[in-house]
Amino acid sequence: MKALLDTHTFLWWDLDDPHISALAGELIGSDDSEILVSTASLWEIAIKASRRRLELPGPVERYVPARLATYRFKPLPVTVEHALRVAALPPIHGDPFDRLLVAQAQVEGLPIITADPAIGRYDVDVIW
Repeated sequence: MKALLDTHTFLWWDLDDPHISALAGELIGSDDSEILVSTASLWEIAIKASRRRLELPGPVERYVPARLATYRFKPLPVTVEHALRVAALPPIHGDPFDRLLVAQAQVEGLPIITADPAIGRYDVDVIW
């Protein structure tokens, strides 16, 4: 299965956080899954790390590529279509990063692996 990770899910997976649901963990850990991480999520991680709002076990410029390689996650670049789809979304979620993830999921036909209940109020499939 192909799916898009929310930013917190990416971080929780790396930390082996117990908040990850059994279903999400099974899907992320499956060799049959193609797990995508939005470049918007990677940007969010970089911003939070640079503002010291997120502590990482090393410099963000090493941490992110290493984790993508370790877990075989694929980056999903933000396209013009993704960016413009955000304008059509109802104002359910105030976080611009999450709104962009919703837009990417809609355009690409992907479910989002997230614990965020606000994302589930959009027209996207949520796995948790």
